[in-house]
Amino acid sequence: MCLAVPALVVECVGEDALTDMHGNRVRVSTVLVPEVKVGDWVLIHAGFALQKLDEEEAKETFGVLADLERHAGADL
Repeated sequence: MCLAVPALVVECVGEDALTDMHGNRVRVSTVLVPEVKVGDWVLIHAGFALQKLDEEEAKETFGVLADLERHAGADL
């Protein structure tokens, strides 16, 4: 299963961005969303920012992921 996760852009340099996912810093390519700037939320998969998100969409996605984690833990 593939999963894309939201992250906050904290630094942009050329076609690369440093993002923050709940304290985890990850460098990604912004070649697919060249309009991205510091402070934007992006959806990340396989080292690429795929699209911009608004903050509410990012929070919703984190909520869904947390629910999945809780349910997966209950099944173990």
